[in-house]
Amino acid sequence: MMVKLTQDLARGLGPWKEMYHENQAVLNALGARLIFAGTEKDDDSKLTVIIDFDSVEAMKAFGGHEELKAKRCGGWSVVRNYSDHRYECGFFHGMRHV
Repeated sequence: MMVKLTQDLARGLGPWKEMYHENQAVLNALGARLIFAGTEKDDDSKLTVIIDFDSVEAMKAFGGHEELKAKRCGGWSVVRNYSDHRYECGFFHGMRHV
């Protein structure tokens, strides 16, 4: 199941890439593979990611993985406040099936 994610980055693509490479094995073990990640041509803070999850359960496991959640929210992303606080850093903001 391919999922498109959009995210505002607080510090640009560089720190996000480092975080991804440090955690790629965990992501893969959870049943997810990064297909694409890139920023807009004129704005290094606007990230688009496409992830291929093995299943809805794999997507939920990734979203609920506390260690990865802490890293995703650890300063490289812009934290948003929502009335639905299931994903504290807004990681699934803009999620759409492709």
